[in-house]
Amino acid sequence: MDLILVNENDEPIGKMEKMEVHLKGLLHRAYSVFILNEKGEMLLQKRAAGKYHSPGLWTNACCSHPQPGQEVIPAAAIRLQEEMGFTTSLEKAFDFIYKASFDNGLTEYEFDHVLLGNYDGPIHPNHEEVEDYRYLSLTEIKKSVQSNSSDYTPWFKIAIPKLAEYLENQHKKRVAE
Repeated sequence: MDLILVNENDEPIGKMEKMEVHLKGLLHRAYSVFILNEKGEMLLQKRAAGKYHSPGLWTNACCSHPQPGQEVIPAAAIRLQEEMGFTTSLEKAFDFIYKASFDNGLTEYEFDHVLLGNYDGPIHPNHEEVEDYRYLSLTEIKKSVQSNSSDYTPWFKIAIPKLAEYLENQHKKRVAE
């Protein structure tokens, strides 16, 4: 699978095979899907033991990379169905760039598009991708990340405070209207 190489403005500058990108630590386009239920709790997944990096760690509902020719939101919707067994409408919240190196010699250097959706229906995870899942409040997540940081993926730990700020700002806008 090829990934989209980008510059720091998310402008495509080429494409390259996924493992080569991660071995070389090149900046590439990615997305992270965050799902909230009607109680405002966030859906977390525990990555399957067979994942090529970060196996067994808790993270957001789904994340991956759009392939060349794919737009971010439709690619994320397909991947959400593949990993968690459901679809819902997604909207872009914000993006950020992060870099994390792993013990296996791979590096994630991503321009990460953070997408947000709401869902309250049944979940049918693909067990090759997802070991477990649960809903937690943002307060519970923040406490758990503080006390058990090594149980979470690097991008999740970066995204959570940004997402909390985004959700708070959205709430303030609604109240002000």
